[in-house]
Amino acid sequence: MREIEQDFLRGKIRENRLGMRGWLMRFAREEDGVIVGFAVFLFLIILMIGGVGIDVMYSEMKRTKMQHTLDRAILAAADLDQTRSPDEVVADYFNKAGMSDYLSNVTVSEGLNYRQVEASAKTETKTMFMKMVGVDTLSVPASGTAVERIGNIEISLVLDVSGSMNSNSRLTNLKVAAKEFVQTMDDNTEDGTLSVSIVPYATQVSGPTALFDKLNVTAEHTYSNCVDFDSNDFTTTAITPTQELQRTAHFDPWNENDWRDDDPSYPVGGRTGSYNNGDPVCEVDPSRQMVVLQNNTQELKDFIDDMWGGGNTSIDIGMKWGTALLDPALQPAIEDMVDDGTVPADFSGRPFSYADAESLKVIVLMTDGKNTTQYYIKDEFSEGASNIWWNEQEEIYSIYVGQDEFDEDNDGVTEEPLFYWPGHTDPDGNWRQGWFDHAWGNGVYEEEETTKEKVCKSYRRNGSCRRYKWVKTTTTVEVDEPGEAVVVKYPDLWAYTSPRWVADQLYAPWMGQSSARSYWDDGVQGWYGTSTKNSRAKSVCDAAKDEGIIVFTIGFEAPSEGQAVLKDCASSDSHYFDVDGLEIRDAFAAIATSIRQLRLTQ
Repeated sequence: MREIEQDFLRGKIRENRLGMRGWLMRFAREEDGVIVGFAVFLFLIILMIGGVGIDVMYSEMKRTKMQHTLDRAILAAADLDQTRSPDEVVADYFNKAGMSDYLSNVTVSEGLNYRQVEASAKTETKTMFMKMVGVDTLSVPASGTAVERIGNIEISLVLDVSGSMNSNSRLTNLKVAAKEFVQTMDDNTEDGTLSVSIVPYATQVSGPTALFDKLNVTAEHTYSNCVDFDSNDFTTTAITPTQELQRTAHFDPWNENDWRDDDPSYPVGGRTGSYNNGDPVCEVDPSRQMVVLQNNTQELKDFIDDMWGGGNTSIDIGMKWGTALLDPALQPAIEDMVDDGTVPADFSGRPFSYADAESLKVIVLMTDGKNTTQYYIKDEFSEGASNIWWNEQEEIYSIYVGQDEFDEDNDGVTEEPLFYWPGHTDPDGNWRQGWFDHAWGNGVYEEEETTKEKVCKSYRRNGSCRRYKWVKTTTTVEVDEPGEAVVVKYPDLWAYTSPRWVADQLYAPWMGQSSARSYWDDGVQGWYGTSTKNSRAKSVCDAAKDEGIIVFTIGFEAPSEGQAVLKDCASSDSHYFDVDGLEIRDAFAAIATSIRQLRLTQ
């Protein structure tokens, strides 16, 4: 019996297990359906989100294309050189893009020196996925405003007038291009908003006295107005009216000449640029002097017409002055020039602050060459008394050598000064050259004086003279040397007489030419070479760009080394122009267009 019960129980347990398994299997089958449904739901959600993205992305692509078309259209329409009506220009852009129906509004505002064009466009895109949630279309708008406006502009034209500009009609072509540039800028600016400075540079840069009188320039001489800058001066764009500036000695480093009997600042030969001092590093000719903040277009063009080529090339000095005439540190000097009437009253307060958002500062730097040697007189020979004496009346030099310790003049005296006379003829026709104890004109010379006396040769008995004869008597007398010798100061010496002439004519006769030139030609002059000047040019160009000055550069048939300096100086690669011949006109025209830059304001 017990065995039967046990078998029964085992059967029930087995039956229950089979039922549970079936139930679990049925449950499994039913749960599988729920997961599939949930997966389908998730897929639909993901598809909807992706579809929304696709709809939005398609709408944005269409908006971007329309906005790009609108931007290009209003920029072209706002161009002051555009001869077609702004509405027509904008409509034409949309028509060519196949978007004529999208353009909804064009508004134009313009005046003498500006044109502003506003436009808006709109369309709709049909949705593919968002319509599932009730959004059938998406709005696609575009709008913008473009303005070409020329406000306050300060320009420095830094132009190469070195000797090489005389070749291949370069100077002629430059004049045409520069005058067209000035005229274009004047035609497209309102009166009183454009100031132009012109910096003609060669070996040096000469300034007008009206400006130099406002600066703290050393006063060794007043023959010419140039400055010898230190390397540190090129690390900044500024020249302040209070900082001391070393005036360049007025001298000719190339030729052997002496104009002691003429005014070194007096023009000769009736030719512009020809003066009585040969080829000085700092030119006297007004056509070589900077034009400072002017706006009379005809006068600017006349100045450009008068430019002539001569001298070496100093890109660094030209650029230094070009930046200084844009730097607000010069404001006090310019204000004084406004008061003097040498700068137009419209330019009171210029150069503007670099932070002035309504002003634009531009330099156009042009060269046909590369930096070449810049000469200067060394400090020990730039001021004070020289050891050369000049007798103006007799036009005779004497050279003081020192104490006559070896009795060079053979007068038995050693405690006296010793002078050398290069050679001249005295009033008696005698040639006087050699060693003496004074400068000619400050001593005496011996002269034989002959007198005739009527002497009675025989007498009558009454004591009267029967016959006379003439008796000559010769005596030696001292006579003052004609004229007066005075010591020549170094600035006056170099202004009238070149170092080479001093060496060859005054010192070589007793020192020998090699020694004389070593001390009185090469020893008197210093120079900066190409490498130093390239480094200085880079420094001042970097300083200008750091201050936000826009720098355009033009290599006009320039060698590779000069081009490298200009490329590095320009605000960007697109601000540098490499041109030949008449292409220089295109470069200046492109720069004028760039200055009248277009701006998208919205």
